[in-house]
Amino acid sequence: MVAAARELVAGLVAEPWGQASASVYETGRLVSLAPWLRGHAARVRFLLAAQRVDGGWGASGGYALVPTLSATEALAAELRRGAPGSEHDILAKAVDRGLESLRSQLNAESSPLLPDMPAVELIAPALISMINGYLGEGGGRLEVPTGMDEAKLSVIRMRLASGAAVPQKLVHALEVAGEAAVAAPEVSPSPIGTAGTVSARAGTGGGPAAVAATIGASPAAGAAWLGAAGAHDPDAPVRRYLEEVVDRSGGPVPCALPITVFERGWVLSWLRRAGIPVAVPPQLVGDLIEALGPEGSPAGPGLPLDADTTSVALYALALLGAGREPDCLWPYETSTHFCTWRGEEGASPTVNAHVLDAFGEYLRRVPGPSPRYEAAVGRLAAWLRDHQRAEGSWQDRWHASPYYATACCALALESFGGEDSADAVGGAVRWVLGTQREDGSWGRWEGTAEETAYALQTLLLTTAASGEERAEAVERGYRYLWGSVSDRGVPVSMPPLWHDKDLYVPVAVVRAAILGALHLARHPSPAGG
Repeated sequence: MVAAARELVAGLVAEPWGQASASVYETGRLVSLAPWLRGHAARVRFLLAAQRVDGGWGASGGYALVPTLSATEALAAELRRGAPGSEHDILAKAVDRGLESLRSQLNAESSPLLPDMPAVELIAPALISMINGYLGEGGGRLEVPTGMDEAKLSVIRMRLASGAAVPQKLVHALEVAGEAAVAAPEVSPSPIGTAGTVSARAGTGGGPAAVAATIGASPAAGAAWLGAAGAHDPDAPVRRYLEEVVDRSGGPVPCALPITVFERGWVLSWLRRAGIPVAVPPQLVGDLIEALGPEGSPAGPGLPLDADTTSVALYALALLGAGREPDCLWPYETSTHFCTWRGEEGASPTVNAHVLDAFGEYLRRVPGPSPRYEAAVGRLAAWLRDHQRAEGSWQDRWHASPYYATACCALALESFGGEDSADAVGGAVRWVLGTQREDGSWGRWEGTAEETAYALQTLLLTTAASGEERAEAVERGYRYLWGSVSDRGVPVSMPPLWHDKDLYVPVAVVRAAILGALHLARHPSPAGG
């Protein structure tokens, strides 16, 4: 596992934009908005190949709505461009099946609850309106999900059309604004460096001047901002960004790229927390330090500053022996908890667990009293305990799996929650032990390597997990996990579980969690016995 970890860390330098899986939603938006962009035919093929037997796209339940809307609208747009012969028939059949799936998903009596994902309340009404425009005034029009309407979307479009600014977090989903998104004057492209490093805060990398720029770190937002003019200006920085993203995959695109600081913080902290003895290049440490401004860092250029990326970067730096005072997190403090970003609608247990990690590790390493940090640690631990579910797990708005949220919260409470958190950690351990599958895996919908890694880390990094039951569960989980990866520690299958506009896989982050679990299972930390 050490060799695989070295390879993983080297990849952080070799691929500074990061690695994220292709998204049906985002790829569909490029098919619809930018047929002139190279890789178009590959994107259409990707959508056709990803359609499920039932006509939908994406994961089960409410997770299917957004990708199914996007793919159906995109293929309908392609159909209207006049596809020839057999291609026309294939597209028409796919669109009809997509519409049938959507009518079932949007049926008020049977529709599943929609997950808390970024901009879903804007994306769904926008795409439904576009699809209904193709359908005309006849029967079979799609209904907006219960609790949603176009009011908020209309306000955003009017603001952009008037030249007013919108919050940075909305720029990531600028495509929902339609014509108002095209060259919106208050939306500024964020430059991206062309050298081996990417600075999310300054927007530039070392070496040559930036020649690419992103709109909200989103290919769809970039295509929407360019509009039809994007076809005629190949040297435009946002066009160059789109081509750079497309060239990495040959066509399909992720929801967000670059994700430099996010990826590096999570990978390095997972590896270090697990105790894997891997050297980290000084460049990576320096880049993380450089990324942190007075209010922290975004996950990547064009995204809003956020407490999650910031706290994990700070925690990783502390584990690497390059700790910094985490005072850049104070702007995210509310009267009850820490928000992901200011103006957040909702709250995230994992964000607060990561802030607890950053503050707790700072207190552990800095001598002398720090009353404000000590008080915050107590409040954060209490808030996390209050948001634990009755069965012992946590659920979060940034990941589909409770095993991720439970690992984040239980490990933070184990390390920094004090004696008052012992029962909460014990409850998490009991829940993990009680939900292991017959094959030794763990998972929300099915057993996965990623979720099994989180469950194993919960058992192996907490003192509450001890005794024969724990040892047996760890051994079964280890056997499953070892059988689910290649000899380089790469999972054979990585279902998308992370929340963005669509579910996605941050590939290096997931690999780091798995490598950490495999290492811990054979080299337990003192916490786990």
